[in-house]
Amino acid sequence: MGRLFATIKRAVEEDCYLISWHADERCEERGISAWQLVIGLSEGKLIEERLQSRPNRSVIVRQLLADGSEVEVVWSWLPGSRKAKLVTVYFLE
Repeated sequence: MGRLFATIKRAVEEDCYLISWHADERCEERGISAWQLVIGLSEGKLIEERLQSRPNRSVIVRQLLADGSEVEVVWSWLPGSRKAKLVTVYFLE
């Protein structure tokens, strides 16, 4: 497991996370409840760590929804507030 991914998972487990407006909108459009993404992160599979992404480092995680659908979720790390941020979610094509 990557170090950034572990940091983000720990923050989410400790309720130190934010949900971006963009992610909230994508969840609504796709009929997904954000809580599924928060709860599902603990079992998610790391696809990629983007240590050079701006404005914040991020990870792409493959997660399962309650109905068994697979999604990819982008989470980022906000070093100033030491919080994880749910950036966006999309279904696999």
